[in-house]
Amino acid sequence: MVVSATSRESGKEFEFTPRDFERVRTLIYQRAGISLSESKQEMVYSRLARRLRATGMTSFNDYLNDLERGQDTEEWVAFTNALTTNLTSFFREEHHFPLLAEFAATLKEPISVWCSASSTGEEPYSIAITLCEAYGKLNPPAKIIATDIDTNVLKTGSDGVYNIDRIEKMSESRVKKFFLRGTGSHEGQVRVRPELRKMIEFKQLNLLADSWPISGSFDVIFCRNVMIYFDKPTQKKILNRFAPLLKPHGLLFVGHSENFSYLTNIFQLKGKTVYELSR
Repeated sequence: MVVSATSRESGKEFEFTPRDFERVRTLIYQRAGISLSESKQEMVYSRLARRLRATGMTSFNDYLNDLERGQDTEEWVAFTNALTTNLTSFFREEHHFPLLAEFAATLKEPISVWCSASSTGEEPYSIAITLCEAYGKLNPPAKIIATDIDTNVLKTGSDGVYNIDRIEKMSESRVKKFFLRGTGSHEGQVRVRPELRKMIEFKQLNLLADSWPISGSFDVIFCRNVMIYFDKPTQKKILNRFAPLLKPHGLLFVGHSENFSYLTNIFQLKGKTVYELSR
């Protein structure tokens, strides 16, 4: 049972009742398929309180009423962005990238990759670096589509500018080859080389939308550490929609805590958190 957190009782700026929280849970599930647990009440309050301040509203009830009327599409985007978790890093779950390089070496045609939860861009750029190294050049025969529901993180990814501590675990040779160090007012930052940025097309996509703004088929789909936020019916629905977009020989990379073998017989496990279409 969620404990009431009113402004009077808790000293918080805005009243936030159990009913408000349940409304938020319903709206974000309908909008983005995210299933918030009851333990997320404080997180929800903290993130959405910023939206109340930004919009000049004084109560969650009024804010949610306005959302439900559906007239402010920009605020729907801001609401979704606020409740989306974007935890990522360069070469996260590193064991996937040698597998990607080995797979790319088997292909006779240009490789196509969809990074379906790209966050701030570290994952698609890690894919791009891997493919550059696999093909031995800065302009490999590769095309990467990077999508995310959060428009703010997509801009960060498209810009390709990061604080230098984001690449501190990367080898110096990789840093020199694939990043430009900032100077002057940009000291302490790096920017991904333009050759890598040209390999990637960033675009907004909601995995729960009725249609996806992508076309064609892919050799590889990355969907890592996002399905854990969805309930099982939603996970199954998305996996079923991935299948026709994956080439017969293609691979689906998922997160370390995600196991979908029991959800659908369309995919079969090929390796550690790597799936292929069932034969």
